Amino acid sequence: MEEIAKPRELLAVRTSAEVLFGLLRDWFDVAGVVSLDLRGIDSAVSELGDPQLIMAMAMRKLQALHLLTTPGVRTTTDVVLTLIQDLERALLQAPSMHLKSAAADIDWDAELAALDVDDASQAPPAPGRSTDEVEVFRRHHQALHEAARAVLHASEGQIRTLI
Repeated sequence: MEEIAKPRELLAVRTSAEVLFGLLRDWFDVAGVVSLDLRGIDSAVSELGDPQLIMAMAMRKLQALHLLTTPGVRTTTDVVLTLIQDLERALLQAPSMHLKSAAADIDWDAELAALDVDDASQAPPAPGRSTDEVEVFRRHHQALHEAARAVLHASEGQIRTLI
């Protein structure tokens, strides 16, 4: 199999994997160790709907991507592209799931009462930490897309060894 150098966009994803991993851990309060129920084929039914487990599995894939984007670690284009594709659904859903969870924890009565005090004299609220984090998340998620395109371009759509 022909060998090609890892595109710089793929190497840059190493940092994005770290950032996304940390944000998922913080947003979904994922434990340091997560166990999987492998007793039977149907034993995962309830687990697969649990946001913490979904994000834990995405975090595991980010760990794998982090490893594969390490200079000197050999991999193949199909493995990298499949891994990025596997991450896509969880990464697309993560910001909205996080914001919905954060919104559920807000005391809306208190927030609405604060708005009634004097709407005219208040400046628009500054973006909160969650809003800023979502923007950071989206930027690093986009980096995965850029890396996938760079891998496809560098490999001319063929399976190649990345070095």
